[in-house]
Amino acid sequence: MVLKLRGGKTAPNPVNPRPPVKASSPAEVAALADRLAAAGRAAGFTLETMGEADGVPLLALARPAPDGGPRVYLSAGIHGDEPAPPRSLLQLLEAGFFGNHAGWYLCPLLNPGGMIRGTREDSAGRDLNRDYRSLQSAEVRAHVAWLRRQPAFDLTLCLHEDWETHGFYLYELNPDRRPSLAEPMVAAVGRVCPIESAAVIDGRPAAAPGIIRPDPDPARRELWPEAIYLHAHHTRLGYTLESPSAHPLDQRLAAHREAVAAACAALPGRP
Repeated sequence: MVLKLRGGKTAPNPVNPRPPVKASSPAEVAALADRLAAAGRAAGFTLETMGEADGVPLLALARPAPDGGPRVYLSAGIHGDEPAPPRSLLQLLEAGFFGNHAGWYLCPLLNPGGMIRGTREDSAGRDLNRDYRSLQSAEVRAHVAWLRRQPAFDLTLCLHEDWETHGFYLYELNPDRRPSLAEPMVAAVGRVCPIESAAVIDGRPAAAPGIIRPDPDPARRELWPEAIYLHAHHTRLGYTLESPSAHPLDQRLAAHREAVAAACAALPGRP
């Protein structure tokens, strides 16, 4: 979300004067990866290391449903200056959220190099969430190779933060007009976190408070984020969740937990 003044000058951001710096030490990020791996094993997930960045493993966790059921994919940490999403997945793992009613596929820490530096980009200065068409980065190539070995997903949830927003919002990619999970997620998050009420969010018109429904056609995108790649190859129902990083960390963690829980509870096909 960029505000323009007359003459093309950029206005100060109304929420934060500058992107918040959230650098972490290599030891802290490695410890987070270790906790994610341990929590995944304890919850019965199969753990795979897709690769590594700055000495930290790129983790993938999978646990198919024993009796079928919907397949749900969740990702976090693709932008290193967004610390809440990986930690919210860790909290869900440690709380035993991922039950046997669905198959679960998690990539919880996709850009550890960026998290170490507190930057959106990876250690080479690339925005990984724009690289899913060209596949220039080793991290995204490793991630795509893993995704190609997985089954199609009934739902994908990509967890993010936005430092330029006052409240939570989400993007919905739902070209088949399946029952929307957007409204249940926004209603659930609204109990713990403000919802973005602007008519234009991140440069796009809002379909409803906190909900953006962009053009889902991958052919119209020169640069593909993860969500568009998933839509093109792995799912017909996907959401990108954005918590407001100007708010306290505990509130953002709660927003992501509530959104994930609401989406999975409302997903058709769940017993």
